Amino acid sequence: MIRLEKIGKQNGRQIVFIEASAALQKGEKAGLVGPNGAGKTTLFRMMTGQEQPDEGQVSTDRGITIGYFSQDVGEMAGRSVVAEVMDGAGPVSTVAAELKLLEAALADPERADEMETLIERYGEVQARFEELDGYALEGRAYEVLSGLGFSQEMMDGDVGRLSGGWKMRVALARILLMRPDVMLLDEPSNHLDLESLIWLESFLKGYDGALLMTSHDREFMNRIVSKVIEIDGGTLTTYSGDYVFYEQQRALNEQHQQAQFERQQAMLAKEIKFIERFKARASHAAQVQSRVKKLDKIERVEPPRRRQTVAFDFQPAPRSGDDVAMLKGVHKRYGSRIIYEGLDFSIRRKERWCVMGVNGAGKSTLLKLVTGTAQPDAGSVAVGGSVKLGYFAQHAMDLLDGDLTIFEDLESSFPQAGQGSLRALAGCFGFSGDDVEKPCRVLSGGEKARLVMAKMLYDPPNFLVLDEPTNHLDIATKEMLIGALSGFEGTMLFVSHDRHFLSALSNRVLEVTGDGIRQYGGGYTEYVASTGQEAPGLRS
Repeated sequence: MIRLEKIGKQNGRQIVFIEASAALQKGEKAGLVGPNGAGKTTLFRMMTGQEQPDEGQVSTDRGITIGYFSQDVGEMAGRSVVAEVMDGAGPVSTVAAELKLLEAALADPERADEMETLIERYGEVQARFEELDGYALEGRAYEVLSGLGFSQEMMDGDVGRLSGGWKMRVALARILLMRPDVMLLDEPSNHLDLESLIWLESFLKGYDGALLMTSHDREFMNRIVSKVIEIDGGTLTTYSGDYVFYEQQRALNEQHQQAQFERQQAMLAKEIKFIERFKARASHAAQVQSRVKKLDKIERVEPPRRRQTVAFDFQPAPRSGDDVAMLKGVHKRYGSRIIYEGLDFSIRRKERWCVMGVNGAGKSTLLKLVTGTAQPDAGSVAVGGSVKLGYFAQHAMDLLDGDLTIFEDLESSFPQAGQGSLRALAGCFGFSGDDVEKPCRVLSGGEKARLVMAKMLYDPPNFLVLDEPTNHLDIATKEMLIGALSGFEGTMLFVSHDRHFLSALSNRVLEVTGDGIRQYGGGYTEYVASTGQEAPGLRS
């Protein structure tokens, strides 16, 4: 359906693609992978015709529809969420909007004298709406929005009042409702909670068109794709299989290429040693010349390109007492909404609690109560002796000094640390080379989150409270973080929508429901096995 044939592309001085080729066939579900800055978004833009390759060509089958979801959602305001979503389906949204206006007019007593005209026009518009299959489309729009976590009130409310993250979900819903022949999804799993993520996974599995997507959630990608296209060093390499197969095959390819490289290097060293030894002897002149010519003709094997990953050994956390946090008879409400009523919950040393619950159940509220950033209406919250608390929350990013560079911020936080140690720390969290000279005020939300996480773990607490710590982290950085936290000797309480993170790090599960809390003695993997669900209210 879409073919890229020997494309070349350069952005400024950066060469993005060199004679790169790949194809997306009808019905295929493929993942697009590669390091940050490799050119994934550029590739999407070329496939949609928003950019042209400098060399080669991008060809698409005649008449196919392409739906492209990117992180740049644009402005949204002035109409309901459901109308905004239906707008992506074409003229039916205009008809739907007029139908809503006419319904309001018919219910307005001040327009009683226009009733005959309004009824006539309503009949015409309703007929056109039915002709366009509008009622089925509207039902599907509500279904998609519900799957992505919208309440009925939000669906019917003004889209302009939503936060950036919810507007992302609206933009995604437009593409899903459109059901084009080809979907290009750039990080669709960002900004989704676990329940919405699992719903989207199910939706995409049932989608019969072609799909190409990027995602920092390896579990999400692995369950959907059966083909992986990798961007690396300007080339495109296609692997037939899921994400786990791609990782295994890539590692095998690297081992094979490394072995070939080492064998050739040993042979070259041997030949060069002979040439150097006998080049001055007339009796060996013919042999020397023969070997020089042989070396000139040999096609050199390149060593495998190494992904730049930095491991960092975090300092051991000081030991806390056995009782880390205790909540007794806690009541908490926001307005008329009761969040907790008589909550009793305790956390012991070395326990790693992941908190599960549907949107609005009170997951983040629990973390705020434990850290003291929110107070209970009644009851008590106590933190145990020798507890050194580290709390990662989105608001922590607003406390960064915008005038400092990344490196200056790290230096001011840890004046006793050596430059090499701080640069290694920055590299772990994706700030390499000149990146450390960026002022904090120009950092994206994801970059700020990574910097705050880096600072917290450099001088580790013995009680980590983490609210969605993997948001915006790429797969390599997540793996580094999971590796670091696996060896963490302290206690953890966290909320995450990343199932790999949940499985790797939890040894306790707290499920927050409308009927109270449920505690599970095993980690997330045991929770799934015992409940038959990956998230509250959803069956596997």
